[in-house]
Amino acid sequence: MSEPSKVIHIRNVGHEIAESDLLQLLQPFGVVSKIVMLRAKNQTLLQMEDIHASVSALQYYTSVQPSIRGRNVYMQFSSHQELTTDQSSHGRNSDQESEPNRILLVTIHHMIYPITVEVLHQVFKAYGFVEKIVTFQKSAGFQALIQFHSRQEAVEAFGSLHGRNIYDGCCQLDIQYSNLSELQVHYNNDRSRDFTNPSLPTEQRPRASQQAYPDPANLYAFQQAGASYAQMGRAAMIAAAFGGTLPHGVTGTNERCTLIVSNLNNDKIDEDKLFNLFSLYGNIVRIKVLRNKPDHALVEMADGLQAELAVHYLKGAILFGKKLEVNYSKYPNITPAPDAHDYLNSSLNRFNSNMVKNYRHCCSPTKMIHISALPQEISEEAILNHLSEHGTVVNTKLFEVNGKRQALVLFETEEAATEALVSKHASTLEGNTIRISFSQMQSI
Repeated sequence: MSEPSKVIHIRNVGHEIAESDLLQLLQPFGVVSKIVMLRAKNQTLLQMEDIHASVSALQYYTSVQPSIRGRNVYMQFSSHQELTTDQSSHGRNSDQESEPNRILLVTIHHMIYPITVEVLHQVFKAYGFVEKIVTFQKSAGFQALIQFHSRQEAVEAFGSLHGRNIYDGCCQLDIQYSNLSELQVHYNNDRSRDFTNPSLPTEQRPRASQQAYPDPANLYAFQQAGASYAQMGRAAMIAAAFGGTLPHGVTGTNERCTLIVSNLNNDKIDEDKLFNLFSLYGNIVRIKVLRNKPDHALVEMADGLQAELAVHYLKGAILFGKKLEVNYSKYPNITPAPDAHDYLNSSLNRFNSNMVKNYRHCCSPTKMIHISALPQEISEEAILNHLSEHGTVVNTKLFEVNGKRQALVLFETEEAATEALVSKHASTLEGNTIRISFSQMQSI
């Protein structure tokens, strides 16, 4: 396999394949930031927002043959680490552009969450006064016509929003100028709205055949303080991170935040090592190793969903020669005390930022670890010296992403990789505090 890159090279892209088809293939794994369609060669270069997304995509498509409109396409890492802005065709497709107009035609690609008039209004109102919105379903997918008060407002919205996602990793806006001069709105409801005439009737509820989308009130809430994007509810956001559905066996409804972890190797384990492992699945509030049962510990996660992910992925994992038991505790939380380690405000909590990306990389322990925040001049030998005490290293690979050194290290066993992660995450290597997570790649 080529050196990992944010840029994916796709071959056998026929002329019948549209940019939106490629987006739907890759967006379950992360945000697509740039696309170059090489029509003459039946090829495409597509840049993901980060290297973890491209690695996840290629790992998945090594076991599942990607196909678009009945045609198999083939993917590999590109020799390009970045696509330059002038290379990219993503964001402005000149052969489809009409004359600027105050009415925009918006198509939503990869719509795994319902989009209503309220969602669209929340997104577009940041660029001017939105007079009318009409939504409808066509063969191209879910579409909307959005009428601004002035052409300039529509032009600004087009320039800022075309190619952007409403939600992180999905619901991408594909915008063109409409050739209509005025929208006709007869009802104010969840499918159409005239903001200049609030007295219009709401109409009876639509027939079942028309009701293509569930009530969005259960899925997300709006940011009211001037923000231009809707904010997903936590369960919906995590589902988006996992490609549209939660992992099999994860309900997303658990509200218990505190876990009891048993069968620990009490000679080798401590709170910080448990933090390094459980923080892969969510932010940690407190951890307490029980004095009367030193092979037991309580772990309090930030919310029930994160606790459920930890139970799902860690039950039965081997750590320091012992098979972990991870269950929900009868205690709702861990009372602050001198023997309870507090991590609530720790900068090492992984889910303080890039939350969707961190959910996307949740997995059970693997033989491969990914190391970031490495010193620029680090050598593979120095990495081996830092990690080899935890088990046999089969292979290592150093690479660079956006000028930052990272590494993949493949151990002989999952147990060795897990021990290395819990022991060396947040450790200091040549002056840098390194970060370690499991990689879902099978080989280097």
